[in-house]
Amino acid sequence: MLPEIGQFSLIIAFVLVLLQIILPVIGIVKNDRVWMQSCRSLVLGQSFFLTLSILILLVVFAFDDFSVVYVAKNSNSALPFFYKLSALWGAHEGSLLLWIWILSGWTAAVVLAARHLPIAFLARVCVILGLVSAGFLLFLLATSNPFWRYLPNYPLDGRDLNPLLQDLGLVIHPPLLYMGYVGFSVPFAFALSALWSRSMELPWAKWMRSWTLSAFSFLTIGIALGSWWAYYELGWGGWWFWDPVENASLMPWLVGLALVHALMMSDKRRVFQGWTLLLAIITFALSLLGAFLVRSGILTSVHAFASDPARGIFLLELLVVVIGGSLALYAAYGKRLISTVRIEPWSRETLMLVFTLLLTVATAAVFLGTLFPIVNEVLTGQKLSVGFPYFNNVFIPCFIPILLLIPMGPIIKWGKNSILDLLKKIQIVFVVSILLAVILPLAFTQKTAGLATIGLTLGVWVVLATLQTGYEKSKQKGGLLKLSLGAYGMILAHAGMGILVIGISIVSHFEIERDVALSVGETLVLNHEKIQFMDLRRVEGSNFMGYQGDFLLAKTGGESIHLYPEKRTYVVQGTTLTETAIDPGIWRDIYLSLGESLEQDKKRNVKTNVTRWSVRAYYKPFIRWIWGGALLMAGGGLLAALGRRQKGAS
Repeated sequence: MLPEIGQFSLIIAFVLVLLQIILPVIGIVKNDRVWMQSCRSLVLGQSFFLTLSILILLVVFAFDDFSVVYVAKNSNSALPFFYKLSALWGAHEGSLLLWIWILSGWTAAVVLAARHLPIAFLARVCVILGLVSAGFLLFLLATSNPFWRYLPNYPLDGRDLNPLLQDLGLVIHPPLLYMGYVGFSVPFAFALSALWSRSMELPWAKWMRSWTLSAFSFLTIGIALGSWWAYYELGWGGWWFWDPVENASLMPWLVGLALVHALMMSDKRRVFQGWTLLLAIITFALSLLGAFLVRSGILTSVHAFASDPARGIFLLELLVVVIGGSLALYAAYGKRLISTVRIEPWSRETLMLVFTLLLTVATAAVFLGTLFPIVNEVLTGQKLSVGFPYFNNVFIPCFIPILLLIPMGPIIKWGKNSILDLLKKIQIVFVVSILLAVILPLAFTQKTAGLATIGLTLGVWVVLATLQTGYEKSKQKGGLLKLSLGAYGMILAHAGMGILVIGISIVSHFEIERDVALSVGETLVLNHEKIQFMDLRRVEGSNFMGYQGDFLLAKTGGESIHLYPEKRTYVVQGTTLTETAIDPGIWRDIYLSLGESLEQDKKRNVKTNVTRWSVRAYYKPFIRWIWGGALLMAGGGLLAALGRRQKGAS
């Protein structure tokens, strides 16, 4: 009975979404506030029934109702309870329901938090968000209903959740990533509402900024968690692989970063408004493209857990309709947005424009590398792989000038500036950045590298110049405590970017990898730290069995700890996975993964008396700085969004 209630809740939500589209439009046409006000209750009603639906699906998973097709395909009675609940978004139907539920949550947040908006503008926003919700709900009900049953016969047990998803990182990563993806629907709706209203006098950029900052921050956290999961779960020791699905999340992040800064120009100076609205459309378009790529089956990726080519066509059609309609509206009314304000060449306005253009070019480079193999296969039938060399050679040169410009925005004033005054402000910080970039590798790794020095110079430059700006702002305001939340947010976000770049530069050039064959009692040395293979034992969980290695790590400071990497085989699906063991630290990680048992010495091709195991060990300097920097960026964005909300409330 519960699955039927869940499905009925979806149907009611769909009806309410249709009314959310129709009734406010009638109010807009008639200029009737009552009809326009109806959008508030309809949005909250839709959100309620979608919440009820997703709670019912959680209960169905918790109680192992294998008569539900989606539960039978993605759960098992032996699956730990925690993962039964996270299995809700473990495949196509549930992840789509999660997407729609989060979209309803963002829409509800708009009608509850944005009470200062003119009712006609809010009604337009709700109509646009309703159109997006209606498309996804129709897709869900018609092709991907998570409450379909096996009746009258159904399996006694399920197929189990994908073993890669049986991890804490994948419990929290998809919801936070979707919060970012879907959150960009709000600035998208605000942009189209501004175009639809045909009035550029409304302060739409001011209204959009807090929502854009919030979505960008959630997407940053989601991407960082995905990177962290790939690092410790897959056993490859890497934090970014230029995987197509990783690129699908990176592209809206890059354009979203451009949108955050473009909104500042449109809000404070009322310039480049057309460019800002176009960025809002492109950002959400890339979010929808990411959903299509992950679920269509056209990409092969360790991250693409929910793929279906047939249903991918529906998503492609929805993408074409939503984005095609948006661009048509922009083409019709965008000409009203031409700015007549004179822009000085040495000004914050010019710097911001160049910054956003560079981010767009970087996004185009990633887009081309991700989509070209697909287009080539369709046209020629030949598979083509685009990997690290392309992305590193194209993306990095695009991003170097971006890093140079990041801390200069707060330094340069709006309007005309003197280039000599600007050089005086930055020359000392830039020279110190170069010196530290040379000293840091020598201090921590006793090595130097040309490319690492470039990356470190840029990272240290961003951090120091940002701190210098924060110091000067605090002097102007009369102390650090007098700074606004927006200023704190800017400092944290910019410094976070610099810290992230420092971490990338050091770990990319100074990591050490060792692939060895060890038997119990043998030792390997990794950057002056000894790792001894102490023991090997069998382990068994509720739905897996395997082997656990016991390794004693003797650190350079004299401390010793045990690390326990595992090799697990999940019984139901027969999948074998590696569970890594990591000794984390601010300055370095020691990373171990247990490979296969080597029954014979392959080099000599003779039987050995002692079983040896392949072991992969890594020394990863400064790798935690990557995720620490990303979290600082996200925290800074949320702090700035909160500051915008408080300012708007006052």
